[in-house]
Amino acid sequence: MEEITWSDFEKVELRVGTILETFDFPEARRPAYKVKVDFGEFGIKMSSAQITKHYGKEELIGKQIVGVINFPKKQIGKFMSEFLVTGLADENGDIVLMSVDKKVPNGSKLI
Repeated sequence: MEEITWSDFEKVELRVGTILETFDFPEARRPAYKVKVDFGEFGIKMSSAQITKHYGKEELIGKQIVGVINFPKKQIGKFMSEFLVTGLADENGDIVLMSVDKKVPNGSKLI
């Protein structure tokens, strides 16, 4: 494992946002949703997330998640991802979202 400095960590904008809408993403190579997330002062951003095993589209609405909002945009097929959805793989390799257990303001930074 490569060590990083505190300064390196401070550059990563891990921010909380609330999922506003979810969409099917049939063009994705692996099953995924498109998510529209409100990051408060940082705006509303879109991304894709391979989270279909643990979450239905409807249950994601209103859920607060953690995303990296300062990576460059990434082209995924015809879709442009504006942030990285964070999560952890379970014992089967399926993704469980990183989220908060109490509501915090959208745009709050992980510190």
